[in-house]
Amino acid sequence: MEIDHTNRSRFDQDYDRLIFSHPFRKLQDKTQVFPLPEDDFVHTRLTHSLEVSSVGRSLGKDVGAGVLERHPELKAAGYTTHDFGGIVAAASLAHDLGNPPFGHSGETAISSFYTDNDLGKVFQEKVKPEEWTDLISFEGNAQGFRILNDEMNGGLKLTFACLGAFTKYPRLSHCKSEKARKSQKKYGIYASSQAEYKELADQMNLSQFGENIWSRHPLAFLVEAADDICYGIIDLEDGCRLGLVSFEQTRDLLGKIIGENFKPEKLEKILGQNGKLGLLRAMAIHKLVQECVAVFLENEAHILNAEFDQALTDVIPSKDIMAEISELSINKIYRSKQVLEREAGGFEVIGKLMEAFTLSAHNKYFDQKALSPKQKSVFRLLPEEQQIKLNQEGLTVYSCCQIIGDFISSLTDSYAIKLYRIVFGYSLPSSRG
Repeated sequence: MEIDHTNRSRFDQDYDRLIFSHPFRKLQDKTQVFPLPEDDFVHTRLTHSLEVSSVGRSLGKDVGAGVLERHPELKAAGYTTHDFGGIVAAASLAHDLGNPPFGHSGETAISSFYTDNDLGKVFQEKVKPEEWTDLISFEGNAQGFRILNDEMNGGLKLTFACLGAFTKYPRLSHCKSEKARKSQKKYGIYASSQAEYKELADQMNLSQFGENIWSRHPLAFLVEAADDICYGIIDLEDGCRLGLVSFEQTRDLLGKIIGENFKPEKLEKILGQNGKLGLLRAMAIHKLVQECVAVFLENEAHILNAEFDQALTDVIPSKDIMAEISELSINKIYRSKQVLEREAGGFEVIGKLMEAFTLSAHNKYFDQKALSPKQKSVFRLLPEEQQIKLNQEGLTVYSCCQIIGDFISSLTDSYAIKLYRIVFGYSLPSSRG
């Protein structure tokens, strides 16, 4: 059966491929802020990504309307606001695809195997300097780009526009960054993904600031804004629902963003805190979308010339309120006892799994004499796709370490705990007579 693409653009296909992909489905059991949430309303990476995508679509369509009005040649070429919205929605949907279990503590745990564990430190002598900087600073953004270009992760074959909008930090890890440029705050491309990104940059005519440092795709600013908006507003909402921040404090902060449209007397007519929070969240996000669209269109020429390089939410009228929300979230939510306790546990789980699987794979392919019986058993626990990759010709120590990193970072929170118990003997299969 031949599929009719008349009303389904390539950007719609990008979105659909991501929605149905295996890496995306795993986000349903990955930490957003609160590891292994027990509250019905607390967000996982999956719900967060869907909401960021929704906000991203609104940002893209509104910006697209302004751009098409200014550039009639684009409209004449057949581009629509739907295309702009589709690109940003798809890239936003993928923005957390490379994040490991247990949030940012999972990222730190993967890196710490190489920086703090004596068994991991020895790998520095086995890889190139630029490869070592990748290993000691695991980055979810770079991991996401690697996943999207890995045919064994589903062969997504996304458009260059979507991949460009996805990449918030278009530089390699070993390149010296300019802190003043938001796009260089982190790195977003592994050494192993250099060729793929260079092809993208050439196709998208992205400016280059130095070797392996490029300007952002213009729509990446909208993906970043969608994430910043949701991260700020919805984390605050979750914190309120869990009692870490008072409703009154949450109401007043969101009311400051909403501004003159905030009507406390109308809010009081809504029964229940959840309903009140839902209205406040919707109105605050709407206002922030309007402000970000205005800033983007005001700076469009500078963005296209790679002269503008700031987060949109850092220059909108509500920037001070967003900063106040961020500070409150750090103190009351991200550093809350329940978050820190679970992150500490996750750090232990990921660190031990990195040690077990990295050493088993390395010794199997590069140091057979050191391969212990237990390591042989641990290696057999790797999924088929990882074993196929490791068995391919031309395997290097760097690629071996990255393949294990692919596996560990792809784990859901629950399965990481289960695997930890299996590998270290805390959960043994029982036999029934």
